[in-house]
Formats: sequence, structure tokens, C-alpha cells
Amino acid sequence: QVQVEESGGGLVQPGGSLRLSCAASLRIFGIYTMGWYRQAPGKQRELVATIGQGDTTNYADSVKGRFTISRDNGKNTVHLQMNSLKPEDTAVYYCNVPALNSWGQGTQVTVSS
Repeated sequence: QVQVEESGGGLVQPGGSLRLSCAASLRIFGIYTMGWYRQAPGKQRELVATIGQGDTTNYADSVKGRFTISRDNGKNTVHLQMNSLKPEDTAVYYCNVPALNSWGQGTQVTVSS
């Protein structure tokens, strides 16, 4: 069973930055597309960003230009750099391996003054 674990959430003021990390216990990490999703209170879980085998990236329109997804295949990790954070970015952020439907427990991000 794949273990997926997120870290790096917290409380930040509007306009601030946070960097989320996700570690996955995949034997061959580099071949899998990795994704970040988020779920705000009372809302459905939504895609934030994905990064593919060749470092191809995809972003939700709401985070384009502010968030950057990256991966380190040598360390089995994927990161989400979040800049210019807004209150509407407040949510639990989840890391996902879509091909295996493996999810982490999530990490809370709160953007508030």
C-alpha cells in the first residue's frame, strides 16, 4: 500500500507564501503523475495542480501564476510553492497519486489576517 504524507501547512497572512511537501512511498516515483488537491469547508475537493513524468504541469485557473508544483524524483517528493496567498486559498490540501488513487491525510492551509 502506498503511503502518502503531506507537510508544510499553517497560518499565513494574505499575500504571504507557504511551501507544501509530499512524500510518497513509491518504488519508482518518477513514472507517476502527482497531484495536489484542496477542499474548503462546505465545498467539493478540487484540483490545484499536477506534475507528470516529464515534469509537465497543469494548474487550476485560480492558482495560475501564484502556485508552482515541482518534484524531486531522487527524494520521492513533490512540492507546492504557494505565493500571493488569498483568503480563498484556505483549505485542506491533499497530495494524490491519481493512477493509484492514493491520498494523504491532508494539511491545513489558512490564509487570514
